Amino acid sequence: MIHNPTIDAMLNRRSVRSYTKERPSQEVIETIVRAGMQAPFASQLHSVLLSKKPQGPFGAPLWLTICVDIHKLELFMAARGWKRKTNDLDMLMFGAQDAAYLAENMVIAAESLGLGSCFIGSAPYNADKIAEEFSLPPKVMPLVGLVMGFPAEDLPPRPRYPLSYSFFEGRYPELGPAELAEAMEAMDSGYLAQDYYRRAKAKLLLEDGREDSYTYDDYSWTEHISRKWGQWYETPEELLEQLRKRGFNPCP
Repeated sequence: MIHNPTIDAMLNRRSVRSYTKERPSQEVIETIVRAGMQAPFASQLHSVLLSKKPQGPFGAPLWLTICVDIHKLELFMAARGWKRKTNDLDMLMFGAQDAAYLAENMVIAAESLGLGSCFIGSAPYNADKIAEEFSLPPKVMPLVGLVMGFPAEDLPPRPRYPLSYSFFEGRYPELGPAELAEAMEAMDSGYLAQDYYRRAKAKLLLEDGREDSYTYDDYSWTEHISRKWGQWYETPEELLEQLRKRGFNPCP
């Protein structure tokens, strides 16, 4: 692979779950957000919220929420004499792209300045509480939480799929047993080598009454992720309710 400081910062990035108490300066915070805003966008359908709480999850000194923001778009459309015609589902799709690009730019910017970070995926399911805390207007939907700070741990990057399981040129291939086994081995052996789930005490319980034959000696990423998406959120109603509370109607 080619290496330079930017690529190395991206390849060395990992989720940090232990932070020092040192709070980054306002200049550092604003630099990270400004770098985030320079990401590509459909219509800059994003906003960044910074909590005033003394610390966030994992003791992080910065707790941010990245939002899909249609409110600001509608303000200047109204100033131009326009009313939005595009439906909420399409706007949410484009807004999620804008917010995600911004969030990732912020993570890389923070990494380049010596900070660590960790995304918190539960923000959409707590949208009503976040809206109350920040007095959000309608059409602003929390997409993802992001904590940041100076790392108090120095762990290696987490494993990823082999390139051959993610990068397809010309056509999507038939992924057979050999390709599947290679990808599962890369993920599971990598996490086991780091003793990741044992250290995090992150073994998910089985909710269907099945006997759990796994221990931390063999419980790894593919079993963990299978339990997550094999047991959670069977219906979309919880998320749809949060969207409705934020003024969106994605299923008219």
